[in-house]
Amino acid sequence: MRIEIINTGTELLLGSTRNTHGTWMGQELVKLGLRVQRQTTVPDGVAIEHALSEATKRADVVLVTGGLGPTSDDITREATARVLGVDLMEDEAALRALKAFFEKRKKPMVDANLKQAQNLVGADSLANPNGTAPGIYAPPRLGGEPSCAVFLLPGPPRELYPMFRDEVVPRLKALGGVEVIDSVRELKFVGIGESEFQDRLDAHLARVEGLEVGYCARLGELDLRLIGSEEAIAGGRKLAEEMFGDFLVCDDGASLEEVVVRSLAEAGKTLVTAESCTGGMIANRITDVSGASAVFGYGFVTYSNSSKVEQLGVSEESIEKYGAVSEEVAREMASGALEVSGADLAVSVTGIAGPTGACEEKPVGTVCLGIATEKGVLSYRELHPRSRQDFKLQVSQRALDLIRRALRSPE
Repeated sequence: MRIEIINTGTELLLGSTRNTHGTWMGQELVKLGLRVQRQTTVPDGVAIEHALSEATKRADVVLVTGGLGPTSDDITREATARVLGVDLMEDEAALRALKAFFEKRKKPMVDANLKQAQNLVGADSLANPNGTAPGIYAPPRLGGEPSCAVFLLPGPPRELYPMFRDEVVPRLKALGGVEVIDSVRELKFVGIGESEFQDRLDAHLARVEGLEVGYCARLGELDLRLIGSEEAIAGGRKLAEEMFGDFLVCDDGASLEEVVVRSLAEAGKTLVTAESCTGGMIANRITDVSGASAVFGYGFVTYSNSSKVEQLGVSEESIEKYGAVSEEVAREMASGALEVSGADLAVSVTGIAGPTGACEEKPVGTVCLGIATEKGVLSYRELHPRSRQDFKLQVSQRALDLIRRALRSPE
């Protein structure tokens, strides 16, 4: 099934509103064994009609988001009616739902809202309990040629997502007629480069019958996407684990910080952070996860040398002799945080984010990390020459991975 998405709204092209609909719907459609062939973003106005006219000639299904509101620039209904060659009419059921929406909230319904009860002749109205704009489903051959199903959906995610699941998915299943849907599994790896990963694994995966493989690399992470039967996916996963099992974080879409919080909770352990160059990013990522309070009491941001000494007990001699960015200081930061907090595990980072502060022995991107438990302290010196923000993200990623590995190998 050839599926296209048209996102409407001048605000999307101006950058004032982030366009996330295509990503979200793409993920939902893959679960149905369906793929998006093309995504188009157009401003409000005549461009909507042009985009629809082109898309309906190519696609079997077109999903249109936005332009169903009460204002003068919301013209998606009118544009679709012209493209499909049908009239608009007042939908009594949609009008009743619209009036009920305002009555329930004890708000007046102005005349401008009446246009939201307009529907294409022969089309279905899609219920929207979360907003005032009902969706519209124009089945294939509604207006003769082109033979394409069109879904008109509201723009706000709080309205679009429930409508998509409740109203669009059942109709797509009927249109697709797909009884056996390929499974999709994404394996998240951390600490391995995309080129090395693919170079060592790709040829082996290609020999797994019926397996489709894809890669998605992000800073410090790599997702391996496996699509096919459960048997094919199991074969691909086995190969990946044999070569890169130590780098495998999860297969359920969880973020690295979610995996860390989950692992801490399962182990009954608590964590403390001691950060310099990341400025609290590690703690922030941990506390972005629901339930983090059970495993994370507090963290230290010791950006200055004096704060490292006063808060964590780092010796002035170590800073003087080895420098603040050193494995010695990273170890003292981690052990000091562990002692002060009473936690079971501590991670520390100290580095040079740049663009200033470097020297020949310690260039921009140098970082030292420490990981401490009751059994001792380990430290690492690494180089991540990136932009300041990317450096901080990469270092936080590396620190979280050290925690994950420490929890896997407590001995």
